[in-house]
Amino acid sequence: MSIPRLRQYQGPAVLSYGFRPFFLLGSAYAGAMILIWLPMYEGHLALTTAFSPRDWHVHEMLFGYVSAVIGGFLLTAVPNWTGRLPLQGNSLATLVSTWIAGRIAIFLSASIGWAATAVIDVAFLTLLAMAAAREIVAGRKWSNLPVVAIVSLLSLANVAFHIEAHLNGLADYSTRFAIALVISCWSR
Repeated sequence: MSIPRLRQYQGPAVLSYGFRPFFLLGSAYAGAMILIWLPMYEGHLALTTAFSPRDWHVHEMLFGYVSAVIGGFLLTAVPNWTGRLPLQGNSLATLVSTWIAGRIAIFLSASIGWAATAVIDVAFLTLLAMAAAREIVAGRKWSNLPVVAIVSLLSLANVAFHIEAHLNGLADYSTRFAIALVISCWSR
């Protein structure tokens, strides 16, 4: 008897497997950000973000686009590593909604304040790390736990980014840390 790879699921196909919404949203978001970034860079567009234009761009590429791609990868890889069923439906929709809420919060950060923005934005990577940890522990695949540490460090880098941008006006050190983390850990 073969092990089922998916639960019976009757909802939207986009919420049937983790890579679907996150790869779709990540790629669409990256393309849309080009259309926003170019006029913003040229000074023809101003957003209601508390970030400088450079920090907004860096943040949304690292913690918006890259985080969506990491989410899509992890939500596909973890079931393969553990033999457990993937997140689907409402659980996946919660993660997707959290990612979207973070993107909206960044756009409105000048209106809602830096602390509220940080809490909303950091929630996605935190929930992603928790979901991956739960599945890896339940599947007893201890050798895959370092990926949880990596996502947790990326979440902490996001916290540091928000604090550094708020206190210094630019987020230099946290940007370097997040880029180094992504390059060194995800390029293997």
